Parts: sequence; structure tokens; C-alpha cells
Amino acid sequence: MNHVSRLHLAWSITAGVALLCGCDAGGETSGKTSASGSGGGAAQTSSGNGGDLNLTSVGSTGTGSGSGNGGGADCNGGLTVIIRDFTTSNPDFEPGVSADDTGIVLPDLGADGKPVYAGNPTTPTTHGKASFDQWFRDVDGVNQNIPIKIQLTKGAGDLYTYDNQKFFPIDGKGFGNEGNPNNFHFTDEVHTQFTYKGGESFTFSGDDDLFGYVNKKLVINLGGVHSAETKTLNLDALAAELGLKIGESYPLDLFGAERHVTESHYRIDTTIDCFVDVPPPK
Repeated sequence: MNHVSRLHLAWSITAGVALLCGCDAGGETSGKTSASGSGGGAAQTSSGNGGDLNLTSVGSTGTGSGSGNGGGADCNGGLTVIIRDFTTSNPDFEPGVSADDTGIVLPDLGADGKPVYAGNPTTPTTHGKASFDQWFRDVDGVNQNIPIKIQLTKGAGDLYTYDNQKFFPIDGKGFGNEGNPNNFHFTDEVHTQFTYKGGESFTFSGDDDLFGYVNKKLVINLGGVHSAETKTLNLDALAAELGLKIGESYPLDLFGAERHVTESHYRIDTTIDCFVDVPPPK
């Protein structure tokens, strides 16, 4: 794009460097950090990672298997990501404006497990409930569901990372690239759960939109068409607000969108050592 999540979590988009931390008393970073992405900066790479880093296709929607990203028989090999390919027939893709847009969704996940549109009746980069409701739901003729798998890799300090500074998982698939060098118009959706042990962190960095929910509460809001931005969570600091208890398991749900050429970035850094796939909402 021209511009581009769940206990002590950390996702960051830095050029070949480890994630940033620096959380305030509220459990989040004091502000959003921008990097090159959908907003018009030069392309940025991280540790030489390319567009297919630790990324594979899967045969069916929403499930996967593997030995785990941290240990424990319940862990699978990574995170299943539901990609939905779009064309610009949905007005929210290539919307004609680039801006942070944090009023797109309500703070609670919907009863159907999807984000709830908050526009009244629109927002600066979206065009109403009808078009937004297509982002994360299968709609014949409007989008195509293409599930993939990403693999987090363990690094120093028990930090698990997925870092892809050219995140184009469906090039040549779905509706195709539409004359662009990459397929830029898609959404991504992750449903998983983790056990809160205390002391975890989660950071996401990317563009364009990212809405992250822990225990069905919005904790990461990077809505809008923009360059890559970063949000870091300290789950201990958010535990009371989110109702987290040591030893209990909680859902982590991530919803993102790539809505504008010419770059796409996607990075997760986390000290959560085990994610377990859960069936996606229908």
C-alpha cells in the first residue's frame, strides 16, 4: 500500500530491528509509530524478509495443524489467516483519501464474532455499513476466501516473530492483480486463543487497517488508509480492564485490510508462547 496483538504482545515494523516496547500505565504505547507503507514513503525491508516469509496456503478455511510455536501439545504450527480478495468495486478499497480513521468500529466485538461498524453514517475512509460488512464476510461476486498459514519464529528472549515487509499473500490469486504489480486489495482475519500466564506482550505493525480484540474488547485500533503503524500491548496492565485471570484462556481476534497501493507490511512480535486455532465465526 501507499501507506500498511494479545498478552504481553508486540508487533513492530522496524527495519531489521527487534520490536519496540515502551508502554504507558494504560498498557498501550503512548502513541502510534509510523513507517513507510501505504502512505507514500519509500519501501522498507526488515532483515531481508520477502513477500513469502513463513507463509503457506492451507486447504480449508480457518483450521491448521502443527507442533506449535512454543511447546505444548495443543499448539499448532502458527496462525491461520483468512484472506478475502476484493476488487475496487467495493468503494472502501482505493477510497480516494488517505488518513488515520479510528472511528470505523465499536469497542466490543459483535455477537457474530465480527467487528461492528461505527460510522454515522460513514467515516473519512469508509462509505457506510453495507460496504464495511463485506470486509470480513464471504459475499459471492464481491470477495473470494483464500486461507493461508503464517509461522511465528522464536528468537532471543523468548520472543516469537512473524515479519513480512512485502505482505502480498495472494498475488495472482482470487480476482488477480488487476494490472498492479501485486494484489493489493484484500482483508485478513485471525481467530486464535492463548492462556494468560502473566507478563506477556504483543506488538503489531502494519498497514492499512488493523483491529485487534482480546477477550472481545478492542485493544488495537489502527484504522484507516495510512503508512505502517505500530501498537504494543502489555497484557498485565490491561488485565483488570479485560477481565483476564492467570491460567485462563482467552480469544484473540485480529482483523486487517490492505486497501491501497503501493506497499503492504505485516509484523507480529509476542512473548505469548502458544496460540491455538479456533473455528472462525460463520
